[in-house]
Amino acid sequence: MLSELSQQKELGFLNGDMLLNWRGVTMVQYWKSFEQLPAYAHSRDASHLPAWAAFNRAIASDGSVGIRHETYSVEPHHSETVYANMPR
Repeated sequence: MLSELSQQKELGFLNGDMLLNWRGVTMVQYWKSFEQLPAYAHSRDASHLPAWAAFNRAIASDGSVGIRHETYSVEPHHSETVYANMPR
């Protein structure tokens, strides 16, 4: 899916950061608009929907994999970043 999103910029995906942590893998994604994320997720022409269906058929309820999904929309001029004691 990330390859598809990176190659097709019109889908709205800007970038992603994959982080390894003690509980598993975290993927932080950045999208051009809030609306483009669910549009991609539900598109029958994209990779996500068939992959999600296959996941649900295979292991969705056996407890071996957990998914936590949070979505935040940051509006222009409505965010703040504070850095203290950080190197330039």
